[in-house]
Amino acid sequence: MLQFLKTCLGMMVFRVVLTLAMPPLVLAHEAHRSTRSVDATSAGEEGPFLRENEAAMEKMMNGMAAKPSGDIDRDFVAMMAPHHQGAIDMAVIELRYGKSEQLRRIAQEIIIDQMQEIATMKLAIGEQVTASLPAPTQPDRAATAAGNPHHHMDMSPEGSK
Repeated sequence: MLQFLKTCLGMMVFRVVLTLAMPPLVLAHEAHRSTRSVDATSAGEEGPFLRENEAAMEKMMNGMAAKPSGDIDRDFVAMMAPHHQGAIDMAVIELRYGKSEQLRRIAQEIIIDQMQEIATMKLAIGEQVTASLPAPTQPDRAATAAGNPHHHMDMSPEGSK
């Protein structure tokens, strides 16, 4: 009975904290999105980078808005996995467009570290972890030739050079 009460109290505290934290997060995301959209369309050469980064941020924020399930550990993973995936997505974008070798190395480390953390969190709650594929860093040549550089990403080792 005591364990049940502790669990219920923990879920109530989690929901209260989540409820109090979400409005500022949503407002911050909305402010970020409205200012970045203008920048991405008028950025010239940096435009593709900004648009892809904005899409990665949007995907991350939407993924983090997980509905509470009643299991604090699962809810934590449900919110943190998209957060870490967002870091992976942004690091891939840095590899695709960035010039600094130091930042490109850091981006590679971020991809590896965040993939490992996602896998570790999923294993901790008993979820299956699938084998990972190399991160795409170059658009598929055929899709680029067809005029759609974002249609399909080449996942082969040759495509990520």
